[in-house]
Amino acid sequence: MAELKASVTWQEDKAFLGVAPSGHEVQLDANKEKGASPMELVLLGLGGCASYDVVSILQKSRQEVTDVRCELTAQRADTVPAVYTDIHLHFIVTGKDVKEKQIERAIHLSADKYCSASRMLVDGGVNITHDYAYIAE
Repeated sequence: MAELKASVTWQEDKAFLGVAPSGHEVQLDANKEKGASPMELVLLGLGGCASYDVVSILQKSRQEVTDVRCELTAQRADTVPAVYTDIHLHFIVTGKDVKEKQIERAIHLSADKYCSASRMLVDGGVNITHDYAYIAE
């Protein structure tokens, strides 16, 4: 098992600087004008992980994809801890002659097999759903 190291350093008030294992920095802040909240980053992490998988699987399937966008909607519990209870991922796939069966397959493989963020959240009790729209060029 590989060990990863990251850090989060308090800057001021409710602002923190996160440094990922890759060295990339992320501004975290309770003031949404200054940075993303930790829970927003969890949501973006899920969207990024799933989108990476979908693009990769479609490319390996030789689908001519020109754009993929993942729009996420989420609900959180009303009580502390205000965990995510439901998250929906809506993929908008644009391309030339992309087979919709391949889009469906890519989304299902990501959700069921490859997306670590998705598996972690589902195993933690989050209801995650998916759908997609295809825009032909």
